[in-house]
Amino acid sequence: MIKVLLAEDQSMVREALAALLSLEGDLEVVAQASRGDEVLAAARAHEVDVALLDIEMPGLSGLDAAAVLRDELPGVKVVILTTFGRPGYLRRAMEAGAHAFLVKDAPAARLADAVRRVLGGERVIDPALAAAALADGVSPLTEREREVLRTAGDGSTNAEIAAALHLSAGTVRNYLSTAIQKTGARNRAEAVRTARDKGWL
Repeated sequence: MIKVLLAEDQSMVREALAALLSLEGDLEVVAQASRGDEVLAAARAHEVDVALLDIEMPGLSGLDAAAVLRDELPGVKVVILTTFGRPGYLRRAMEAGAHAFLVKDAPAARLADAVRRVLGGERVIDPALAAAALADGVSPLTEREREVLRTAGDGSTNAEIAAALHLSAGTVRNYLSTAIQKTGARNRAEAVRTARDKGWL
């Protein structure tokens, strides 16, 4: 029996996925989490084989939770599930140690198949997303530029961003200016939106 952890913050979606997976004779959802920061403890407590992680969760994102599992429980295979088929997310998921990346509108049978395949040592990636990731290229943003844009995303001023990231206001201005240029945006709000849409943040 393959022991599965399901981490998804929307209860209805999580319960529906658990019900669908329980119809598979060789899969058992032994643990559920609604927050990314609950994933490691649940995976450890239930000695899971595979963790199915949504990207957008409170506490820790699915991508961050995947990196924690990679470092702390490298034997656990990670399948990232997302509503947002963004090429940048795929690239970041692979960097975080994910073994599969599927969009949620894929058939349930494909998800069960992906769980079995990752346990067999394969990588499973939504084909349309893989093609889009290749066409889209690598994120042009540095880690610092991503941090500044992420912080700017809630409407923070340069001074507030500087205080939050322990930088000078001038340095923040420079990072924002470069990020705006690299994303081809006209202003910071558009740069944040573009970077989010591409999955770079």
